[in-house]
Amino acid sequence: MGETIAGVRIPDSALAREATELVREAASPLLFDHSRRVFLWGSLRGREQGLRFDPELLYVGAMFHDLGLTERFRRTDQRFEIDGADEARRFLHAHGVTGEEADRVWTAIALHTTPEIPLHMAPEIALVTRGVELDVLGIGYHAVSDEQRAAVVTAHPRPDFKNRILAAFTEGIKDRPETTFGNVKADVLAHCVPGFVRGDFVEVIKNSAWSE
Repeated sequence: MGETIAGVRIPDSALAREATELVREAASPLLFDHSRRVFLWGSLRGREQGLRFDPELLYVGAMFHDLGLTERFRRTDQRFEIDGADEARRFLHAHGVTGEEADRVWTAIALHTTPEIPLHMAPEIALVTRGVELDVLGIGYHAVSDEQRAAVVTAHPRPDFKNRILAAFTEGIKDRPETTFGNVKADVLAHCVPGFVRGDFVEVIKNSAWSE
């Protein structure tokens, strides 16, 4: 019988168990606990909003969403979100989950740092973002009860989380600063990497090859 936290049952299929072990092995305890909380927050927000979603797909999306920050899976030639999205799709394909379902998880991970747009998409896509926003930014904090928050944080603690997650973001993206152009992670490097200069959309337009 699967584990239940704050009234949310953790998926216990072979696929979900293998996803759990992959992330446990590849990620730090910080990122593992964060990813599990993202699933729990997303599930609670989905329940509160009356959404129908596939818990297994949401679980893989939540668990893999930060794999691109890990030493094992991060690359230097694309956004970290795409690293995790690509690995999630490979993992799902290997387990016979293909087509639109696998693409839905890919999209959930790829867009999880893009404000607002995911919230207008399929429930699994929206709820990965809801979970991330609640855990990292506190958006939707009061949409879950004190008892639910306590249960989730007891199961997956978040000591000094704000500082530690910023350090994890910095470590995962500092070697590919150009991939933060136009997204929220540029703010992380601006605060945490001395000498970082963010890309400027207006300057790109003005300095393009077009004469007018």
